[in-house]
Amino acid sequence: MPVICRQNAVGLSHINDPIIVGWMHEDEPDNAQPIPEGKGYGPPIPPTTILEDYNHMKAADPDRPVLLNLGQAVAWDGWSGRGTRTGHPEDYPLYVKGCDIASFDIYPVTHPHPEVSGNLWYVANGVQRLVQWAAGRVVWNCIECTRINSSTRKPTPLQVKAMVWMSIIHGSRGLIYFVHEWQPRFKEAALLDDPEMLAAVTDINRQIQALAPALLKEGPIQAVTVTSIRPDVPVAALAKCHEGSIYVFAVPTRDGTTEATFELAGLQGNASIEVMDEQRTIQVLDGRFQDRFGPWQVHLYRLQPAGH
Repeated sequence: MPVICRQNAVGLSHINDPIIVGWMHEDEPDNAQPIPEGKGYGPPIPPTTILEDYNHMKAADPDRPVLLNLGQAVAWDGWSGRGTRTGHPEDYPLYVKGCDIASFDIYPVTHPHPEVSGNLWYVANGVQRLVQWAAGRVVWNCIECTRINSSTRKPTPLQVKAMVWMSIIHGSRGLIYFVHEWQPRFKEAALLDDPEMLAAVTDINRQIQALAPALLKEGPIQAVTVTSIRPDVPVAALAKCHEGSIYVFAVPTRDGTTEATFELAGLQGNASIEVMDEQRTIQVLDGRFQDRFGPWQVHLYRLQPAGH
């Protein structure tokens, strides 16, 4: 299995092994760092140190990318785990200078704080902010799919799919599934022992891989405007063109049921749009169509305009 690993003595001893596809910093250097011998926590690792470490890694191997995974303050300013740098989002444009791939993690389903708990939109918020701070660098993010440290909550397949498509729609180019679990007992790869979630993640990955040519296509993005009949349940959407077809990916970013109207710029006349993997179609008139969304329900659409 290809790996992204630390560029330590072991990693460097395998520098010519193609199984290593990238290097990584220590996880979450933006959080307060533990003091040895259990003496509490000190400040985060400074962005200048991350940049120095990045330059050293690139000097040793200029060809592989370097991954930097940051903590939940990327998405949530209220996170107190940054110690002396809590409430300082201005640090992040400096951190991402020390990487080729910028990532972050926040786990709203199992989160213990009431401000975040159940608010899946924090994932979209973090991706959107990190894309802005990354200034053209590739952005990834982590997705929860286990209980992690919660004895009472675990994400459902529907919630995982919603967080995945929120991430993609807002600019993420890679997903890291968090598969560990400490409750009710420790499991290193709890996803593999959860048949329902394993099947769901497998299906999500199948969808993404099938749609990758459209998702990754460079060039202009098809303009799409979305209006939800419930302002408290907005719907996020991304539209891409590929090989004569228009793809629209959509998900509500708040919990609740709504109906959304989509308008695709530049389309005229009548057409049908396929709702992928749902065995149904919707009528489109002059680039406009409507659909209903259940709580955290993702819809993926494909339209082939007349003449293609």
